[in-house]
Amino acid sequence: MTLSSVVAALPQYAVGEQIGEGGMGVVYGGVHRQLGRPVAIKRLPHAVAEDRRMSERFEHEARLLARLDHPHIVPVYDYVRQQGEHLLVMERLDGGTVWSRFSGDGLTAQQSCGIVLAALSGLHAAHEAGVLHLDVKPKNLLFTATGVVKVADFGISQVVSEGATLVTHAGAVLGTPAYIAPEQAMGNPLSPAADVYATGTMLYELLCGDLPFERGGGPLAMIQKRVYQEPRPLPNVPEPLAGVVMRSIARDPSARYRNAETFAIDLAGAAGHLFGPDWLVRLGIPVHLAPQVSASSTRPSLRPVERDTVSLTQQPIRATLVDPVPAARLSGSSTLVPAAQVIKPPSSPWLLWLVAAISLLTLVVVPFVASGNPPEVVITQDLADPVKVDGTHLVVTLAGIPLADVPQRGPDGFELPGAARWIIGGVVTAKVDDQPAFLLGSGQTPWLSIMGTGSALLLLFTLAYLESNLRALRRRQTGVAAVIASVPLGLGLGLAVWLLVSVLLKHEPTMSVALTCGVLGAAAAISASLASKRA
Repeated sequence: MTLSSVVAALPQYAVGEQIGEGGMGVVYGGVHRQLGRPVAIKRLPHAVAEDRRMSERFEHEARLLARLDHPHIVPVYDYVRQQGEHLLVMERLDGGTVWSRFSGDGLTAQQSCGIVLAALSGLHAAHEAGVLHLDVKPKNLLFTATGVVKVADFGISQVVSEGATLVTHAGAVLGTPAYIAPEQAMGNPLSPAADVYATGTMLYELLCGDLPFERGGGPLAMIQKRVYQEPRPLPNVPEPLAGVVMRSIARDPSARYRNAETFAIDLAGAAGHLFGPDWLVRLGIPVHLAPQVSASSTRPSLRPVERDTVSLTQQPIRATLVDPVPAARLSGSSTLVPAAQVIKPPSSPWLLWLVAAISLLTLVVVPFVASGNPPEVVITQDLADPVKVDGTHLVVTLAGIPLADVPQRGPDGFELPGAARWIIGGVVTAKVDDQPAFLLGSGQTPWLSIMGTGSALLLLFTLAYLESNLRALRRRQTGVAAVIASVPLGLGLGLAVWLLVSVLLKHEPTMSVALTCGVLGAAAAISASLASKRA
């Protein structure tokens, strides 16, 4: 259908050029001929008109939208269903979108909180009237010429998809996958909590410039992360604001705020705590709040404001993403299926865990059974005393690494340097001139040596850092960097186990066993890290 069908369906309007386009239709500018009032005309996809059930649902929804009267909702002036067209006539707002400001000059944390409070105010009014939005995002928040924030495109996703997320066979998503709630993606029953999730995701992005999940992988991968993974903690934002945002994007709808107003009450209170009771007055953005929300915003702060709040208040934050993944177009030729049919739960990384377990078990066993080929002669003494053996030159090594190289000093024997005496615990290899090698052991407790205490401390250090890395990977607090860091940590773990067991059992610490244990430790660590990242 051409633009002429829109013109014919709206004789009372002068229809102008296209001013916008999305997966749910095209928007034209226009002017009411008698009133001279500028309008935006939303032309819904032809698939709506061609599907009788969808067409009837939209007509019902349009009546609900026309009844919405709220300062933070774009009002619907008219709805026309004629000549195969479904047209919504709305207020035209030329002040730009939240996305255009966010990706341009940026927004301060105060501005972002004020914008989201305005959006929540409008959303709660719509929810009370029985209308869910289901496509809340920065591009659907518009500014009037005087700076008032209004929510646009109410209910269109609900009508077109009956609340479920639809995808094409090529993997494109109808809607905006960056902000879709998990239950919406899976086609489960929906409530205001779905809009709370999308609004919370938007606030997360406005406060830090990024989304709460790792980027990449395309639209379907983006949705899958929201369904099966926990969001990353909000960085560089102090409590209580960070806690409010994270509660709003909980995967489980029952763990989120039950409606937009309860979300707004906590958000207003957190902002008032951080920015001061008069923060909305100083902000300069008109925000119409319910009495409960307004009271929460102006409530005096219970604790002193943290120092890092100053930078959070003043510094504009900009989008680090290009425009989020574009949505699929709804057309008669599109084959759309529910996302739940193509999104599969991530496979269990059991093979990686098995490799990690086998490597770790082998690492523990090897130092006990591989003691090298120790010389027959073993001398154990207090190393503070001279080593009494015949010869002119003594060389002491640990796994092939020289520890001491001393000549004989008189008839008392060989006196080891102080550093070597503190290093040696258990036994080391010693050799005098061209004679056969022998084992030299310290008579003191191994815990008074660097070999003994140092290996124990290295073991505790690597275990603690590996556990911290695995926990961060499971919680999506880090990514590839933690997997790479696991390699040297695993190597250190293997060397620590090898040296500690060698010291306690008085085995000859050989380089071949050291390398074997180091490789096994690295294999166990990287396998566990990859498994945690995929879990």
